[in-house]
Amino acid sequence: MGSIRQLSQQVINQIAAGEVIERPASALKELIENSLDAGAQSVNIWCDEGGLARILIEDDGSGITKDELPIAILRHATSKLKDDGNTADLTNINTLGFRGEALPSIGAVARMKIQSRHYLSSEAWEINIEGGQVSPIKPCAWAGLNSGTRIEVRDLFFATPARLKFMKSVRSENIAIIDVVKRLALSRPEIGFSLYLDGKISFRTKNHDETEPAARIRDIIGADLADDCLVIDVEREGVRLYGLASLPTASRSDSRFQFLFVNNRPVKDPMLKGVARAAYQDVLAKDRHPILALFLELEPKLVDVNVHPAKTEVRFRDPALIRGLIIGALRHAIGEVSVRASTSLASQTIGALGKSLQQTDAPKFYQGNYNYTPAPKPVQTGFYEGMPREFTPQQAPAPMARAFEEPQTEEVQPQSSPQNFPLGAAKAQLHNTYVVAQTDEGIVIVDQHAAHERLVLERMKAAMNETGIPRQLSLIPDVVEMDAVDCDNLLAKADELAQFGLVIEGFGDGAILVRETPAILGKINAKELLKDLADEIAGFDNAMRLKERIDEILSRMACHGSVRAGRQLGPVEMNALLREMEVTPRSGQCNHGRPTFVKLSLNDIEKLFGRK
Repeated sequence: MGSIRQLSQQVINQIAAGEVIERPASALKELIENSLDAGAQSVNIWCDEGGLARILIEDDGSGITKDELPIAILRHATSKLKDDGNTADLTNINTLGFRGEALPSIGAVARMKIQSRHYLSSEAWEINIEGGQVSPIKPCAWAGLNSGTRIEVRDLFFATPARLKFMKSVRSENIAIIDVVKRLALSRPEIGFSLYLDGKISFRTKNHDETEPAARIRDIIGADLADDCLVIDVEREGVRLYGLASLPTASRSDSRFQFLFVNNRPVKDPMLKGVARAAYQDVLAKDRHPILALFLELEPKLVDVNVHPAKTEVRFRDPALIRGLIIGALRHAIGEVSVRASTSLASQTIGALGKSLQQTDAPKFYQGNYNYTPAPKPVQTGFYEGMPREFTPQQAPAPMARAFEEPQTEEVQPQSSPQNFPLGAAKAQLHNTYVVAQTDEGIVIVDQHAAHERLVLERMKAAMNETGIPRQLSLIPDVVEMDAVDCDNLLAKADELAQFGLVIEGFGDGAILVRETPAILGKINAKELLKDLADEIAGFDNAMRLKERIDEILSRMACHGSVRAGRQLGPVEMNALLREMEVTPRSGQCNHGRPTFVKLSLNDIEKLFGRK
């Protein structure tokens, strides 16, 4: 007898469950998506013991009819994909679900009860599935006047005990559940969500206008973080991108706060990390990650959502267009904001100052305490009002004068009103490193080296953009042998690489000829450079590593050519620095991603001293 035989329906369902239902959060994601596709305006969720003991979800959607309830739990049974008996249009998917695998997959490995009332019926019906075994349909009680569906899943993976060994702790599973609910809630601001973990409310959102996702974003990531974000809204070739992106100074240590939605579908695309790195490369440290909540709207036929059983990944017909749109929009938004400081940075500063004051051993003074008279301290000069009369700007060191020989605005006199300028008027230089300026709303503290480092880098980049990247011609071109696939990927990006000064061409099978290299890089290891570029193109479909290396060289040159800490600046130079910062893109961060200035409002300062 032959050894090939057809698997039983029970085993098929368990295999499918392994593809779709990886953990409790995966099951919950599928159930919520069904509720959203059913037109629900309110979704309530209860999870016990990380979702392994129980998952309960209620919605007020259109509901399921009595006759369709037994069909809904069959594999590949769905109301969302039109099938004429021969073909189905998988290129025009407008719903979150369409495979018809979620309910039978969950029912194959758990105890599931489905209760539903259709919006055209006054009766509710119930069906039970236990480890793939289906019980007869029966009527059930239904509280409330609205239609909807109530699904309860108990003892997840009881029918596949081996899968339980791969589950993580209750805390880890709860974190995954919260992440799933937040992503789906972000995608649909017009729908209210409530999540209860072990009987306690964990997450709740209100219904917002669907045209205003920013309100829901504030609910999810927090109002303080949302206040430190830039608004994105651009369109190119029929593709719209909108949402929020954080200021570089409001970055995070991980990428948990990066969300991408394609036609309101939450997706986890590795491309997002690549474009975020490219857009923030010269304003953010390598170990920091921006906050992103980006929404893409495009024709369904331009994106394939049928590339993963869990529908968490998508494939774009023109990935270069999408990548360029996101990178360009983020860079433009960052470049347009030069003197906006994050509120979180000010809060951190006030917090650090407050903690320092609490730890000091200095005597405390209160109103009415007249027994202690502190010894007078010498008056420090450096403020405009306290400067010696004989001080003149010409006394400043000559190298510093050359550093600011082309200020963007006219010189600021001590009598000028500080509210005339976003960064105010310079009042002092502390420790020959920090410039203190007064604004109409508070004070600004500027790191003179970090600020001038950014200004010099932007000048160099602008000059290079005008003249192009100088190339050096190799007298004897390097021949680099590589894998055939890597060669094809590199040659496909030859035009893009040439823009950065690297000229390559094919040299037979499995080899590349390097004719010219960027002069700014000096002597390079062509083989290592091409290997890094090939790996990056394979992973992110771009060649940002070459640009990053050029920017790193420019950054080092700017660092060595800028005003150093410990150098004394005159009042004209300090104000010239402030004025140029106000008109220079990305001047809020140095080349290494650190902030160049901190703004403290009068309200924050008064709180620090207990005035409010």
